[in-house]
Amino acid sequence: MNLETVKYEKKDSVVLITFNRPEVRNAFNAKMTEDILEALVEAKNDSNIRAIVLTGEGLSFSAGADLSARDNKWSDTEAALIEGYLPSLKEIMEMPKPVISAVNGAAAGIGSAYAMACDLTVMSEEAYILQAFSNIGLIPDGGANWFLTNTVGYKLAYQIAIEGERIDAKRCLELGLVNKVVAGENLLAEAISWADKLSLRSSQSLSLTKKIMRKSVDSSYEDIYDLEAKTQNTLTGSEDNIEGITAFMEKRQPNFK
Repeated sequence: MNLETVKYEKKDSVVLITFNRPEVRNAFNAKMTEDILEALVEAKNDSNIRAIVLTGEGLSFSAGADLSARDNKWSDTEAALIEGYLPSLKEIMEMPKPVISAVNGAAAGIGSAYAMACDLTVMSEEAYILQAFSNIGLIPDGGANWFLTNTVGYKLAYQIAIEGERIDAKRCLELGLVNKVVAGENLLAEAISWADKLSLRSSQSLSLTKKIMRKSVDSSYEDIYDLEAKTQNTLTGSEDNIEGITAFMEKRQPNFK
């Protein structure tokens, strides 16, 4: 990989992917959209990697789009969103492995979309999410409207979007935008420890649960029920299923493949 704006560090069965433009608070330029996609695809295709942690170097997770960048290769904003950001955001959401965002500071604009796209989120006490688009006559993007509405409901999502105020870590936890809030010095250790624990669980269970839950957002109860039944039938009697039952009967930890 030829990564200039993202760091990729393997830690046993976990990979730590870090936005690495701290001089601009990890704001996105065109190269960073390419690098994060390349890193995510590498993690997906590496059979030894079972969980991913996404964070930012320095003081911020990501301050959003870098408005001063000079490497813009897209014809307009729509092209940038569709061709630049969407592929990596979809890679996170469709990744067959759990992705944990470790939000170490500001997650603003498109940066907040990357934090919210992840399956699980740990946030430092000093961190916050910010949708400042209304301050400059724009709307939230990167799917932030969808993430917010599906997490906190329409009224709160609309309020967050139009008021453009910082949503601090405590409030994010109350709203269900994050799973855990920890002291800043413990953030990475907590996120990696969580990823390590998940890596010991059945990968087929984690992957297929993620797939079905993602689909459930815009599907009916009956459709999800039917998909659960079909999926469960294929998993019953599988190697992981047998190992899990055997481990339970033998009162030991399962050794999933």
